[in-house]
Amino acid sequence: MALALKDKTMPYLKQFLPIAFGTAIFSFGVHYFVIPNELMEGGLTGISLLLHYIFLLPPSATTLVLNVPLFYLGWRHFGSKAMVYTIFGSLSSSFFLWVMEIMIGKGWIIPFATKQDYLLAALYAGFTIGLGLGIVFRFGGTTGGSDILAQLGNKWKGWSVGQVILLIDLIVIGTSLLYIPKEKVLYSLVSVFIGSKMIDYITEGSHSAKAFTIITNEAENVSQAIQKELDRGVTLFPAKGAFSRQEKEVVYCVVYRQEMRRLKELVKSIDPTAFIIINEVHEVLGEGFKVD
Repeated sequence: MALALKDKTMPYLKQFLPIAFGTAIFSFGVHYFVIPNELMEGGLTGISLLLHYIFLLPPSATTLVLNVPLFYLGWRHFGSKAMVYTIFGSLSSSFFLWVMEIMIGKGWIIPFATKQDYLLAALYAGFTIGLGLGIVFRFGGTTGGSDILAQLGNKWKGWSVGQVILLIDLIVIGTSLLYIPKEKVLYSLVSVFIGSKMIDYITEGSHSAKAFTIITNEAENVSQAIQKELDRGVTLFPAKGAFSRQEKEVVYCVVYRQEMRRLKELVKSIDPTAFIIINEVHEVLGEGFKVD
C-alpha cells in the first residue's frame, strides 16, 4: 500500500517541487528588484504591485485574493485535473511573496534599490522573474491571473492565448502611467521584454505552438483522449508500416508549448511504445489559436 501511494505521489512531487522553486525565484525578483525601484509587471502581478504602490497592500495577499474567483472559473470550466498545477503555482507564489515580505521586514534581506541605474534593476528583474516563471511553465504550472483569463477567452471566444495575455499586460502597464513616472514604466517594459525572452529560452516559447505526429497502434484512444483532456482538434491520417505492411492511422495534433508535457504524458499513458515526432510551428490560424 505504501509503495502504491509512493507511485501515485511521485509524479506530482516531480512537478510540484520545481514549480515551488520557480515561484520562489519569481517572488525574490519581485521583492528584491521590482518593488524597491517602483517598477511594474504585467497581468495580475502588475495589479498587485499597483495596489501596493497606492495603498501599501502586501502583494502576497492581493495576488491570492484576486486569484480566488479565477480559481473558481478555471475549476468550473477546465476541471480539477487541468487546474491543480495552476492553483498550486498561485498558492506557492503567494506563500513565497509573503516569506520575502517577512525576511525584508526583519532586515534579513536588503533589497536592491537604486536612484541612478534603473536599467540594471530592470535587467535583473526581468532575468529573475523570467527564470522563475520559465521553470513554473516548463513543469506545467502557472501563477494564475491572466493565464486563466486567456485560457477562458480561448475556450469561449477562440481568442489567441498569447494575444489575450499581451493585451492584459498592456492595459495594466498602461494604467500604471497614472501613478508611476513614465521613465519607470519604460524601464518596466525593458524588464517585461527580458523576462519574456528568458521564459522563451527555458520553455522554448510558452505560448508558441508545436505539431505532434504520433504513430501508435492506439490511434483512436489517443485521439479521443486528446480531444477530451486537452480540448484540441485531432486529424487522423491513414498509413502503412514499411516493414510490417500493417495498416494503421497516424495522429496529428497542434498544441501550445505549455501543453507539450501534458500531451506527451497522455500519449505515453495510453501507448508507451508510441513513436512521437514534434515539429516547430511558426504560425497557427484557426479555432483555438490565432484568428485573423
